[in-house]
Amino acid sequence: MNKKKASFICFLVWFTGIILLIVADQAAKYWAVSKLKGTSGMTLITGVLELQYLENRGMAFGMLQGRQMLFLVLCIAFCAVMLWLFFRIPKTGYYIPLILVGGILTGGAAGNFIDRAFRGYVVDFIYVSLIDFPIFNLADIYVVCGGIALVILVLFHYRDEDFDFIKK
Repeated sequence: MNKKKASFICFLVWFTGIILLIVADQAAKYWAVSKLKGTSGMTLITGVLELQYLENRGMAFGMLQGRQMLFLVLCIAFCAVMLWLFFRIPKTGYYIPLILVGGILTGGAAGNFIDRAFRGYVVDFIYVSLIDFPIFNLADIYVVCGGIALVILVLFHYRDEDFDFIKK
C-alpha cells in the first residue's frame, strides 16, 4: 500500500471516529431534550448521579454567558488547527495516541459547536450530585478526557523533538 493511500485510510478512520463521537453526543442530547426538559430530572444513583436538563449559554461552568459567536469562532479555529495538525503529523504507530486524542478533542468541540450553532446554547444533563459538580454532557467528557490524555502524552510519552513536524 502506498503512503498516500495509507494516509487517506488513516484520515477516514480518524474522521469516522469523530463522527461517531458526535453522533453519540447528539443522540444523548436529543434524549435529554425529549425526556428531561420540563421535568425535575431523573435519579440514577441516589446521592451520586442524576440526569437534569440544563441549557448552558456559556462555556465550562457557565463562564462567559451569552458569548455564542465567540465560542463558534473559537471552535471553528480549533477544528481547523486540528485538521491542519492531522495532515502534518507523521502517520506512524508512534503517533497513533496523539492522532486519537486529537480526534477525541475534535469530536467534543464539534458536538458542542452543533448545539451552539443550531440551538443557541449547549444541552447539559449529567449531574454528579455526590460532589455537586456542574452539569455537563458527553462532548464535555470528550474534551476533558482528551485534554488530560494530551497532557499525559506530552509530559510522559513524547519528547520535544517529536513535535518537529509542526515546524516543517
